[in-house]
Amino acid sequence: MKIAVSADGPDLNAKVGFRFGTSKYFIIIDQDTMDFEAIANPGASTYQGSGVQAVVLVISKKIDTVLTGYCSPIAISHLTVNGIQVLSGVKGTVGEVARMYKKGKLQRQPGVESRLETGANKIERTLIHALKNSANQFIRLLPVLTGVVLLIGLFSSFMSKELLSSVFSGNIVTDTLLGACLGSIFAGNPINSYIIGGELLEYGISLFAVTALIISWVTVGIVQLPAEMAALGRRFALVRNTVSFALALVIAILTVAVIGV
Repeated sequence: MKIAVSADGPDLNAKVGFRFGTSKYFIIIDQDTMDFEAIANPGASTYQGSGVQAVVLVISKKIDTVLTGYCSPIAISHLTVNGIQVLSGVKGTVGEVARMYKKGKLQRQPGVESRLETGANKIERTLIHALKNSANQFIRLLPVLTGVVLLIGLFSSFMSKELLSSVFSGNIVTDTLLGACLGSIFAGNPINSYIIGGELLEYGISLFAVTALIISWVTVGIVQLPAEMAALGRRFALVRNTVSFALALVIAILTVAVIGV
């Protein structure tokens, strides 16, 4: 078995190199005979790309284990893929750590490898959390979707084209006013206004009425008016709803006029 120890010098008395990629030397030690060979690290003088050169050098020497102070995650991945074990967080002289490793007293330190495992666990936890959030959002949205489907069915069953034609005469002013009134009275999720608006358009109701209905549904709330008055004051609630109703009429007419242009 051969080990490679990153070192600051060319012999067993040298200190273990702090960083794998930029250590001055690699001491290649045969664990059976304790014979060693000192090899200068070609990447020691150039910080950029030093890790890659060190990895290539170690792999070419058919090393079984690398002992070093610090090894980057990328270097560890390349070394482990090639069957080389990496022990980081190693301190002392090259000879000391080599003998400790041979006796089985040098254990894996909580260094980069642990952080890699922690990072993998973090990614897994993030993925699970995202899936749970997506499932929860779908569950919360399910009642709304169910309500939309039921609303379409009810609207188609109870609202005939003849009935709607008798209510909406085709006059721009009265249709817009009626649409705003209906939107002010109706309550529920704003999505429902889009469904009802789409059905009204299918039945030939003017875009003025549908636009006014959608706008007033969102901005005016007759059903919620008592609660709004209690929370924000009677005067504020009445003024806000009145202004919102008037603006719904104006915006509906302007919107349809712009679309027509």
